[in-house]
Amino acid sequence: MKRIALCVCLIALLGCRKKQAPHTIGLAVDVGGRGDQSFNDGALRGLEIMAAGLRYTARGYERLGEAEYRALLPSDLREMPFPHLAIPEPLVLSGKAQEDYEPNLQLLVDQGAELVVAVGFMMEPATRAVSARNPNARFLLIDSPLLDASGRPTTAPNVRAVVFRENEGTFLAGVLAGTLTAGKIGFVGGMQLPLIRKFEAGFRAGVRQANPSAEVLVAYTGTFDDERKGIEVGHDLYQRGCDIVFHAAGLDGLGVIKAAQQAGKLVIGVDSDQSHVAPGNVLTSMVKHVDVAVYLAVKDVLEKKFSGGDIVLGLREGGVGLAPIGGMVPAPRREAIVLELEKLRAQIVGGQLTVPSTLDELAKFVAARP
Repeated sequence: MKRIALCVCLIALLGCRKKQAPHTIGLAVDVGGRGDQSFNDGALRGLEIMAAGLRYTARGYERLGEAEYRALLPSDLREMPFPHLAIPEPLVLSGKAQEDYEPNLQLLVDQGAELVVAVGFMMEPATRAVSARNPNARFLLIDSPLLDASGRPTTAPNVRAVVFRENEGTFLAGVLAGTLTAGKIGFVGGMQLPLIRKFEAGFRAGVRQANPSAEVLVAYTGTFDDERKGIEVGHDLYQRGCDIVFHAAGLDGLGVIKAAQQAGKLVIGVDSDQSHVAPGNVLTSMVKHVDVAVYLAVKDVLEKKFSGGDIVLGLREGGVGLAPIGGMVPAPRREAIVLELEKLRAQIVGGQLTVPSTLDELAKFVAARP
């Protein structure tokens, strides 16, 4: 009954809109929702700010001036050309649970969205089902390949799946943490899933690369939408002696950042540059440019260049990287660290250094560096 009521409410809400203008784009966020200042907000930035030139407020959408637009872009994108695209206000739906995903995606199709963006790997089953029922609709699936019934990667002409080599970015974050720590570092993941283990593997490898004697304490919250749980786990790691903690935990990560503020310690953000959340505590962030992936998909739809298949983005493609290192690191040392990070980045891009993406690969990486 709850699911039926939800669908009825959403249909009523969307049905109140006037007939949509051409190029309507729909986006469904996952359980972390709008305001996670991380993964979901990155996707929304790509659609609302970069593609449409709009800012979402409590009163609805506001048109951005050029200066406001540039100010809202991540620092590493501000000088790049992202012209606004001819789309009206997008359709955005939030899901409170996984059972909301499929009806949300179908509602966006029913509303005539030319592109339906599914944000997050947990939406893969819903995307698979809805895209199969609607072969003429186009879908962008973020953070997961499309899978067949047996769970093996597959492709469909109407689904573009974008995944990232997050381990390459987290490796650099680990090198930074290993360089600055007094000896003990923390990693906080959300759910214990292969994707988050990839974050962990790359990060721990980076710490090992920079500081073989450093200890990494690992904790998982079990969720992606519980800020209080993030505070609790973050406090525990800081109390156990960690001076830097890296989180890959969605909304829970905001709690980890709050724990860093309260403990007067350092934290590394994820997905988006989170330095504005706690300027004196966020050392850097492992940035994943979901925003660019969304923007380019919208652009391709408008230019009739959209195609299905897989796209993989890593350091080479500019899909992942580090946000600027915070001012808590003195300039001379910061400059030396940046040079070392650039050297390692070049080795990864050039193929001389392979970053582990699983815990088994991490074990081999460590064994090769006694």
